[in-house]
Amino acid sequence: MVDFLKKAWSEVLHPMLQRPKRLQVAALCYRHDGDSKEVLLVSSRGTGRWILPKGWPIDGLNAGEAALQEAWEEAGVRKGALDSRAIGTYIYDKALDAGWSIEIETHVYPVEVEDMRDRFPESLQRRRTWVAPSVAANMVHEPGLQSILRDL
Repeated sequence: MVDFLKKAWSEVLHPMLQRPKRLQVAALCYRHDGDSKEVLLVSSRGTGRWILPKGWPIDGLNAGEAALQEAWEEAGVRKGALDSRAIGTYIYDKALDAGWSIEIETHVYPVEVEDMRDRFPESLQRRRTWVAPSVAANMVHEPGLQSILRDL
């Protein structure tokens, strides 16, 4: 019986429970402050934790353009110079309403901010702050994102 359960676990149950990672895109918005850079963090609507503006890919937009769209909706970045190459990826667990969580792979695209607005689609739901990349690395929870920020 033990061998049967081990085989059932390894050949049937375990593969069914391993879901592929889902993909999101994030905008690492930055600006120059004298000789140094500052990055923009926004608060998560669900937990209030500090994060990058991010979301699901958008039909009709490439990944970088979708990240820039998220920067507008979540942080008020109206215009920015987008680098179409991701500067890194990180993985986090996204909690779902049903109580489950799924693993999300997030590709990070740098955006040099040129214009920001105080009124934007989620302005009443989020806070935003500009901080040095090393400070931002200590404010976010995801180790992979911390590494990207420290390398900036």
